[in-house]
Amino acid sequence: MEPIAATLEKVVADCLRHSTDGPVLAWPVVCGSQVAMRTSALSFRSGVLSVEVPDRGWSRELTYLAPRYLAAMEKYSAIPVERIEFTVARSECQNDKGQK
Repeated sequence: MEPIAATLEKVVADCLRHSTDGPVLAWPVVCGSQVAMRTSALSFRSGVLSVEVPDRGWSRELTYLAPRYLAAMEKYSAIPVERIEFTVARSECQNDKGQK
């Protein structure tokens, strides 16, 4: 008998692989719940997944982890994700400008 977690993962992967928004929908599964609570997949175009992050520190850290996320994305998306771009949330950008 197969553990329920493995069965559930297969069901989720199958659903995401058949969705045209697969990469965007797969982001929270691929990055994990702690990262998903602080980030948001915005769009997927021409092989690039755009993800909003809260600040530059998050952007640097997740850029370092991007190869892992890309490898995991292959499991959940039938559409190839070539790159993940991390964009700092607008409120953080505006705060930076106000401090200069």
